[in-house]
Amino acid sequence: MKNQDFTTSIIVDQKPSDVYNAILNVRGWWSGLYGESFEGSSEKISDEFSFLAGGGLHYSKQKLVELEQDKKVVWLVIESNLTFLENANEWQGTRISFELYPEGEKTKVVFTHIGLVPEFECYDSCAPAWKGYVEDQRLNLG
Repeated sequence: MKNQDFTTSIIVDQKPSDVYNAILNVRGWWSGLYGESFEGSSEKISDEFSFLAGGGLHYSKQKLVELEQDKKVVWLVIESNLTFLENANEWQGTRISFELYPEGEKTKVVFTHIGLVPEFECYDSCAPAWKGYVEDQRLNLG
């Protein structure tokens, strides 16, 4: 069976170390676009941070569970309150992954929200939102 986790990828004009550091700076790319806020730390294993958007419509708390220098960042969603959904904790237990692959002077970023599948109630609104952060904003990398 084909993996149905939401995934998208981009190629950016930065080297993997710059992209890796930008991803770890969650405040720099996952807050401010739509009035979101970020609290906590996101730089080393076991760091936890929360994200709040839409005047309280979306709250999630992530824990940094995997780091591979300049190659991979993975967060586990440990709390979720998406108040616009019937199952407000739908994200809880899912993982958010960034994998980095050098491509010459550029870097391919493969983003996957592991567990965010089409059967989820939020898939039709969450998938486009992730595309906006990753593809359109290019993680604020340019």
